[in-house]
Amino acid sequence: MTKAMAPRSRKVRVLATLGPASNSPEMIAALHAAGADAFRINMSHGDQESKIPVIQAIRALEKSTGRPTTILADLQGPKLRVGKFADGKVTLATGTSFRLDRDPTPGDATRVELPHREIFEAVTEGARLLLDDGKMVLRVTGYGVGYIDTRVEVGGVLSNSKGLNVPDMVLPMAALTEKDRSDLAFAVEQKVDWIALSFVQRPEDLAEARRLIGPDGPALLAKIEKPSAVARLDEIVEACDGVMVARGDLGVELPPQNLPPMQKRIVETSRRMGRPVIVATQMLESMITSPSPTRAEVSDVATAVYDGADAIMLSAESAAGQWPIESVTMMDAIADSVERDPAHGDRVHFTVMKPDPTTADALAEAAKTIAANVSASAIICFTMSGSTARRIARERPSVPILVLTPKAETARRMGLLWGTHAVHTRDVDSFEDMVAKAKRMAMRHGIAKGGDRVVVCAGVPFGTPGSTNVLHVVTIVGDELKGRS
Repeated sequence: MTKAMAPRSRKVRVLATLGPASNSPEMIAALHAAGADAFRINMSHGDQESKIPVIQAIRALEKSTGRPTTILADLQGPKLRVGKFADGKVTLATGTSFRLDRDPTPGDATRVELPHREIFEAVTEGARLLLDDGKMVLRVTGYGVGYIDTRVEVGGVLSNSKGLNVPDMVLPMAALTEKDRSDLAFAVEQKVDWIALSFVQRPEDLAEARRLIGPDGPALLAKIEKPSAVARLDEIVEACDGVMVARGDLGVELPPQNLPPMQKRIVETSRRMGRPVIVATQMLESMITSPSPTRAEVSDVATAVYDGADAIMLSAESAAGQWPIESVTMMDAIADSVERDPAHGDRVHFTVMKPDPTTADALAEAAKTIAANVSASAIICFTMSGSTARRIARERPSVPILVLTPKAETARRMGLLWGTHAVHTRDVDSFEDMVAKAKRMAMRHGIAKGGDRVVVCAGVPFGTPGSTNVLHVVTIVGDELKGRS
């Protein structure tokens, strides 16, 4: 039997994106050792076949470390782009007129094709169209069948197939393209743990993905990257299993000064509703080419940790940068430093939790309070689906959460959940077995020692999902390591 690694003392999770700089088994192991708790596979780049050895390497890492590993497959989503130009590019002068139409003829400085009928159906006068990640801004002055007239508010050089953002419209467009459906089926077949859905505009966008995933498939994460999603945030968070603050496109479509309060709102809403939340994009951007981050980037990461985010994510820094291991090491060090701040606990609890009126939620809240009052070393929860662990993590207790589950899929999902250390182990069948296993596992995984108290949460009858109804405080004695796994 592989000896399990000791749990990390850090509670916030680190999600590292894999790519050309980090796809090898050796690099994946090095990133994990440096502090990565979960790995993101970006389905926008490369083919499905190239992802198989990466997934296999992550699962092999699980066996060698004795710790469940977490894989998130991130779907590309629809990409809005303009057409091509006769000369490859044009210069749009501020104050001039520019037309977008359905004519596939190569464009010039007065017009270009826009191959997305959905935009023509949703356009309104005065709406903004942002080109090339917001570098250029067009304002709609008129429209008709097959054309949109605009005035250039911010000009620049526009080249073939540049991206387009439409922050002022809700498009009649599905969040899943044909490529996404294929990639989703592949991800389900490969048994990844989370699937991230891009271009979410409304809660209905999650319904098709949920249907395709099926009842026993990966957890579904909604990427919040459009203002229209923020307008229906509570409904979207309710409809998914987790949330990502995707600051790339969201930062393009919002005025820059609006992004920080929006990030805090998304984090707070997700926490309040008990969904794990990831803060992503450009967190240590300068480390793509530099071995050390800017002070502003360090502060940005720290802010997400102080706000109580479940996970913080590296994108190109770990996927394609020159310093992937150093980026993960730095992310780990920043988070660890913040959590050692004596003021961290108070700041994390700025978000007021209001548990749902259920026995399980009441017990989760009580577990946090009791653990603090009796100076417990850990909260130990037995769970099938992971819902008990999620409820306890929502409370942000001051002690580690040891999650014991007979389902490997549940253990793997915990890699994006704040403060948890998951163990895949056999289920218990009696109260006495529960108490004995809780003590034994706490000692085996270095979470508690002889003489410590731990708080145990479980459901009776055992093995029944959603039945959390037991809260028990036990004291560990020195010979608790005897017994089965």
